[in-house]
Amino acid sequence: MSAASMTGPAMDTPPIIHCTPRHLPAIRAIFNDAILRSTAIYEYRERSEADVRRWLAAKRRSGIPVLGIEAEHGMLAGFATWTAFRARPASKYSAEHSVYVAEAHRGRGIGRRLLDAVVAEVARHDVHVLVAGIDSSNVASIALHRSAGFAHCGTVREAGFKFGRWLDLEFWQIVLTTPARPVDG
Repeated sequence: MSAASMTGPAMDTPPIIHCTPRHLPAIRAIFNDAILRSTAIYEYRERSEADVRRWLAAKRRSGIPVLGIEAEHGMLAGFATWTAFRARPASKYSAEHSVYVAEAHRGRGIGRRLLDAVVAEVARHDVHVLVAGIDSSNVASIALHRSAGFAHCGTVREAGFKFGRWLDLEFWQIVLTTPARPVDG
């Protein structure tokens, strides 16, 4: 799609893509903005280029895509992915997801499109329960998840400490109809 065609209504519906190594600088910038300026990630230290490269390589090896939306000029506006919720055999049908949108692109529906895409993708991977861990002060993310059908399922009080204060971690979940035939073992 040309830059000229990225204006007007077409800009509102860029396709969901699978992020590749060329997206690493934008992924890193989005991660680091969330680390330094928000409670969306309970981390203190910025992620290095090598950290993000290893993270993406591990996702690719495990067959878990990093979904993204590119905005003007092919710049990544946001991304979403998931990981195992708990590393226990009986939790194999549960996953925890993350959705991050670059500050300049918030409020444009990108987070919702990425959330919908990650829900659809985990269903194709036979996930039954998708969990979001959201800082209780992140009202935008809570509203987004509520509007997408997620339900609050618990809060861990004072689960983190950042910016000189205790942070409460809320868990939100959606129960999917997949897999068709779950099995033990």
